[in-house]
Amino acid sequence: MRGLAISKAACVGAGVIGGGWAARYAWNGIDVRIHDPDPEAERRCREVIANAERALCHLHGDMPARRGSVTFTDRLDEAVADAEIIQESVPEQVALKQRILAEIDAAAPAQALIGSSTSGLRPSELQAEMARPERFIVTHPFNPVYLLPLVELCGGAKSNQVALERGAAIYRHLGMRPLIVRREIDGFVADRLLEALWREALWLVHDEVATVEEVDDAVRFGAGLRWALMGSFLTYRIAGGEQGMRHFMAQFGPALSWPWTKLMDVPELTDEFIDRIAEQSDDQAAGRSIRELERERDDGLVALLEGLSREKLAAGETVAQHVAATRPAATADLDATAPLDLYRGYVTPAMVDYNDHLTESQYVEVFGRAATALMEALGADQDYRDAGGTFFTVESHQRYLQEIGLDEPYRIEVQVLGADDKRVHAFLRMVHAQSGDLLATAEQMYLHVDRHAGRATAAPDAMRARMDRVAGAHADLDWPEDAGRTMRPLR
Repeated sequence: MRGLAISKAACVGAGVIGGGWAARYAWNGIDVRIHDPDPEAERRCREVIANAERALCHLHGDMPARRGSVTFTDRLDEAVADAEIIQESVPEQVALKQRILAEIDAAAPAQALIGSSTSGLRPSELQAEMARPERFIVTHPFNPVYLLPLVELCGGAKSNQVALERGAAIYRHLGMRPLIVRREIDGFVADRLLEALWREALWLVHDEVATVEEVDDAVRFGAGLRWALMGSFLTYRIAGGEQGMRHFMAQFGPALSWPWTKLMDVPELTDEFIDRIAEQSDDQAAGRSIRELERERDDGLVALLEGLSREKLAAGETVAQHVAATRPAATADLDATAPLDLYRGYVTPAMVDYNDHLTESQYVEVFGRAATALMEALGADQDYRDAGGTFFTVESHQRYLQEIGLDEPYRIEVQVLGADDKRVHAFLRMVHAQSGDLLATAEQMYLHVDRHAGRATAAPDAMRARMDRVAGAHADLDWPEDAGRTMRPLR
């Protein structure tokens, strides 16, 4: 990643949240040391990280150029010794968190930022035993931490504003959307909203109005889809029609005083009620393990985030910006001594057919992206396209040699066979990034076009010089055996 803000992080506590933090840090090229006294912590955490990398490959379309290392240690002081940021994610017990945070504070470098993943405890209370509380803030993420961008930041009475600003900058760099809570409050913003829904959900199950699955269906088939795009207020503004929010409040505001809500109360969590919830939850899971449910959840979130990314909406805009920032920049300074390694990718669920292999249309898409990378390296970048210049693919011939399946990586090698003032003739090879097996080839002809004039035109001198340099260097390479081949008639 370009412009990396930090290089070393520590995670104290390696449960679901701590493991998610470790995965997000490592994906962004940051080395992570983890401390958790639970003897099963490393196994569980590495399983979470493995699931996270699978989901992130699906979302980003490739592995990062560099993944950070993940190491475990039995000593807390060793975990935080050289960390630039420390994530505390131990259980939600005030005394425990105070003790752990004081130990972290004593052992961590003076400049290290310390954050707590607490979902509702006030930072002023948590920082009470720290010698240097000014560098402590709440950094409340949402599960799965490696996919969901939101992180709530909240300072305590002794926190420094600089710590909040530094934390916000770091988390933006990690592809997150920091929400700085304006004043200290139990539960912050998002969990107070979630708590309201959770209380009503428990009453609906308690009063046998609905099962746990039916309550979940009411969310995921209805309002949950809108919330992913617009939240509550903007959704209700639309519901007010052309007169907007004032009309909505006038029409539906009185309902807030109706006596049907139970938000001020919670059902008694008797053994019988807990057993009923647990049994219904078991039925809902239908035998799927936690890891299977995590992957199912992640695949669904990736699909939603991909769709939102294409539209640059809500969390999708944050993801799109992060993906763009972490992709290597195209460069005109090409090493033309070998076929150009211009595009790498990863086979995601959206790219496969019913056999879980890369489907035919996706070969065209992948070769097209590699062609775009070649054009950008020659100088036809987004600014050039915005000015009206571009290349069109005017001829293409593809061969499919071996299958590549779901969750497998690939790379595209590009050999320029020739160029003149208007055309580039290229041969592309899709190679398995692990085995090196040749998977497919594409021979393509690109034509330089002035879109404003609506016709083919000669490339500018600087671009033509790069075209000639690469074509000249590649002239010394072996001519591809399949170049110039066309489909042989059956008779």
